[in-house]
Amino acid sequence: MSYSEALRYLYALGRELASPRQARVQKFDLQNISTLAELMGHPERRCPCVQIAGTNGKGSTAAMLESILRAAGSRTGLYTSPHLERINERIRIDGDPIGDGEFATSFDRVRQIIESAMASGALAAHPTFFECLTAIAFDAFAQAGVEFAVYEVGMGGRLDATTVVIPEIAVITQIDFDHEAYLGHSLEEIAREKAGIIKPNATVLSAAERPQARAAIARRCEEQRARLFELDGLWKMSGVQANNGFYSARAEWFRDNSGVNLNLPLPGKFQIRNALTAAATAGLLAERGFVINWKAVEQGIASVRWPGRLEKISDRPAVYLDGAHNPAAARELRNFWDENLADRRIILVYGAMRDKAVDEIAGLLFPRAARVILTQPNQSRAISVEVLSQIACHHAAACESTANSAEAINRALGIAKPEDAIFITGSLFLVGEARGILRSAGSLPASLSPDAIT
Repeated sequence: MSYSEALRYLYALGRELASPRQARVQKFDLQNISTLAELMGHPERRCPCVQIAGTNGKGSTAAMLESILRAAGSRTGLYTSPHLERINERIRIDGDPIGDGEFATSFDRVRQIIESAMASGALAAHPTFFECLTAIAFDAFAQAGVEFAVYEVGMGGRLDATTVVIPEIAVITQIDFDHEAYLGHSLEEIAREKAGIIKPNATVLSAAERPQARAAIARRCEEQRARLFELDGLWKMSGVQANNGFYSARAEWFRDNSGVNLNLPLPGKFQIRNALTAAATAGLLAERGFVINWKAVEQGIASVRWPGRLEKISDRPAVYLDGAHNPAAARELRNFWDENLADRRIILVYGAMRDKAVDEIAGLLFPRAARVILTQPNQSRAISVEVLSQIACHHAAACESTANSAEAINRALGIAKPEDAIFITGSLFLVGEARGILRSAGSLPASLSPDAIT
């Protein structure tokens, strides 16, 4: 199949998440992806890897770790989700999204195996959209001769398609409330699902801070006889400095009293913990015999790029794209405003998915905005502007809505003064749409084209 035919085939399977009602009647397990990986000859086992789960920070941590590994001289593979504009962004080799031809070639190999297995009865059901993409990543990395792969878990952990890998280190970032309809309604339940990536005798690095989450992860490690390292027991921080929303810090590695200087190109104080998590993973890998030094850690973190997360794309007015899709991320966004934009008027363009804690997020963000413009990403799971208005407008001093995201963004640009700040947030789906809209309007630099996302 051609690249465009491959995309039509995949999107016909549906996206990563069904509705919560559908989720209750669907059978979720690792049987399909395990069978598919076996039929493919286990390409996921051809190079060492790290798997990263968590509620927030797992994508940034994965990007930082991949950049560190590349700085250390490894040929890398990075698998993340979701994408912003092009599906190829999810599968990167040496920092770059794979090409359309490579994507189509790997897709074709996976498709032929699936169809043969369906015909023989080896597969009881067709793999899902996410299972197919995961298999494509396995194949693409194997074909490219990747030397080390980093896999970001899609949603939970225990039943995520990436959990068929056998990682050198299982990493768990911050745990908070999100996807409760799928993962559970307590931090303990959510943490237990995330900790499902932990296998017998594994090495585990946890950056979780909430006591209920830490306890659940520790119990899983004890059950699996896994070796647990907690982030706060590995580093001593000093010299934290802020500069217009960007941070630098000095961290001392308790295990041998060495240290690393972190200069983060990603804005937001919360990125310090993500950087420490990536650096700690690299340090633990070095102790396992991988050739990684602190210079590579410093270089890798300093050069990382991860779009759509407090990403400033223009000045006067300042325009930021940020996929703050749950209360924890909204709190970090509000902290960023308080610390860096306290004297600026904020115009907020907001759209979200139906399974999100919209009222809580709106309560955190909307009161601070001078005007809120509600919109609706072009995605089947998006909450309609009519429902969104009913739920959230009461939190805003001034609120309006349009179902057309281009109209919402152009409205924000039209009413903003040069000294204002516009934030487009609530969903990475909206952020991806915003990139295309702003590019068409000539407001997005050419360096931020889909093929330049690194």
